[in-house]
Amino acid sequence: MMDWTDRHDRYFLRLISRYALLYTEMVTTGAILHGERARFLAFDPAEQPIGLQLGGSEPEALSQAAKAGENFGYQEINLNVGCPSDRVQRGRFGACLMEEPELVADCISAMQDGVAIPVTVKCRIGVDDRDNYEDLAEFVECVAARGCRTFVIHARKAWLSGLSPKENREIPPLDYARVFRLKRDFPDLEIIINGGITDLDQADEHLSEGVDGVMLGRAAYQNPYILAEVDQRFFGAKEEAPSREEVALAFADYAREQMDEGVPLKSMTRHILGLFNGLPGARAWRRHLSEEAHKPGASAEIIADALEERQAAATPRSNFEERVAIY
Repeated sequence: MMDWTDRHDRYFLRLISRYALLYTEMVTTGAILHGERARFLAFDPAEQPIGLQLGGSEPEALSQAAKAGENFGYQEINLNVGCPSDRVQRGRFGACLMEEPELVADCISAMQDGVAIPVTVKCRIGVDDRDNYEDLAEFVECVAARGCRTFVIHARKAWLSGLSPKENREIPPLDYARVFRLKRDFPDLEIIINGGITDLDQADEHLSEGVDGVMLGRAAYQNPYILAEVDQRFFGAKEEAPSREEVALAFADYAREQMDEGVPLKSMTRHILGLFNGLPGARAWRRHLSEEAHKPGASAEIIADALEERQAAATPRSNFEERVAIY
């Protein structure tokens, strides 16, 4: 989710669900330790609960980065050992670390020594030829022995060469049964399932198999209103979810405030294009935001304008209007 789940997207998603745990995009230790920390770590308090996802392979650097995240107020630090991109592999982190469980264990131990908040791992079910269940169980057992209690498992293996990151999300077959087996064999660990989950009915099905949670990725980005039922369905919330229109207008207020701080409008509106996916007028909504947000002098009012464009496109026209449109 690099370059996707930035602070503006997370604020937007939080307007839809109050209780779902949100994660940052993966942030490298180098960016935190040698860059402008606030740029990579700052977030709006409204985004809570939120976890920081780190990428790295040096225990001491990860410990320092985790401590920085805790100081900024994150509630969890997650080590990503599941990303298969070439860029990540060149930095010796991401999915390639599944081939070095002892190193991952050292990293987890160092991170836990530095913070008081939970330290978790996100991984794949396998990597390259280390893709049988025994390899996965060995990896989990090794890392858990050093104190990690929560594993987010993407139910696909990763190919470190030969497939692009996009292909690694689509070509390796999903094997949910392997994750369910892992939970049965490690009942004391918290096992979160991820990968290819597109709706809340599927999430329910996975939970019924015994896993402790479900992580949504691209489905929640591309169709964000999927989160509207999460609070009531899984957290027992009584209040109704906000409508799509209410979410859009609340985000417009946020965008105005951010623009006053110098944030370009287009860097925020790109995250809300999928709000009306699957509904009449969705194309008009996307088109208006895409065409207008980048223009000089564009204001947050274009969000309200896009709502009007969507409504107009979604409203059935009379026979007379149809004839006028034709002729």
